[in-house]
Amino acid sequence: MTYSVQFGDLWPSIRVSLLSEQKYSALVNNFDAWDNVSAKLEHLGAKDFVKEAISPQELEPESDLSPPPSLNYSPNLRCFTFPRGDISRFPPARLGSLGLMDYYLMDAASLLPVLALGLQPGDTVLDLCAAPGGKTLALLQTGCCRNLAANDLSTSRTGRLQKVLHSYVPQDIREGNQVRVTSWDGRRWGELEGDTYDRVLVDVPCTTDRHSLHEEENNIFQRSRKKERQMLPMLQVQLLAAGLLATKPGGHVVYSTCSLSHLQNEYVVQGAIELLANQYSVKVQVEDLSHFRKLFMDTFSFFPSCQVGELVIPNLMANFGPMYFCKMHRLP
Repeated sequence: MTYSVQFGDLWPSIRVSLLSEQKYSALVNNFDAWDNVSAKLEHLGAKDFVKEAISPQELEPESDLSPPPSLNYSPNLRCFTFPRGDISRFPPARLGSLGLMDYYLMDAASLLPVLALGLQPGDTVLDLCAAPGGKTLALLQTGCCRNLAANDLSTSRTGRLQKVLHSYVPQDIREGNQVRVTSWDGRRWGELEGDTYDRVLVDVPCTTDRHSLHEEENNIFQRSRKKERQMLPMLQVQLLAAGLLATKPGGHVVYSTCSLSHLQNEYVVQGAIELLANQYSVKVQVEDLSHFRKLFMDTFSFFPSCQVGELVIPNLMANFGPMYFCKMHRLP
């Protein structure tokens, strides 16, 4: 009922897509022999959607006179998808020649928050709600993280994160001082490490809409979890505020969820920005990602009317998402 009001005529199509098989992508492991892996994926008929979207942009100047917005995206990410409408599945990942898994299967929309974060070489990065680990792995694949702090409150979930890192990332990077995995309360990060990071990803716990339709176990819509579900937007605001406070003045934050609910998406962004202005006198500016939406329109379906941020909506021809993401700049 809520979503039919929020999405109007689009809802029946979103609903049937959510109930249908999700589409996956293969994130190539750059720590393995990535060129061989890419060739193998191309042979299956898949295409690197990042390269396809970004290469033409760099070659062709905009046809009108205004210069293109700075395409500030995280580099070195190679992620293969089958074309629109093609529902082929990737074979399971295998051990590559260096003893690491060759690719990681994930919803391609999950890569968009990492791309939008716009990592630069030498950045210090915080992934505040990091488990189960797909986005953390993608952050490391950029080759930009001087230090990466990966945190998740749940120790069982950080166990899964450690497994992913163990399977995909070389030991010297895992065990050097480049990656630190913790299980702290993310809401306290502003006090623990304020003004510390160049880039922060806040991929919050949410109603995980697609997952909740298919999994009974531990479902957030169970009666016993009603109070927890009602409190989610407040938790999300607290986590985003902590992520913004942990960012250096001048740094960037991306907030993301895999929910369609504007109460967990735009409203949380606006709530956290107000909280920071009123309680901490910290100014935060939302960055316009409409050029980002244009770049990736061939791969994803986007909701055309978010107040702030962008939302990938599931569509039978491109059954990725839901994935909401919004980029913010903490003003110096």
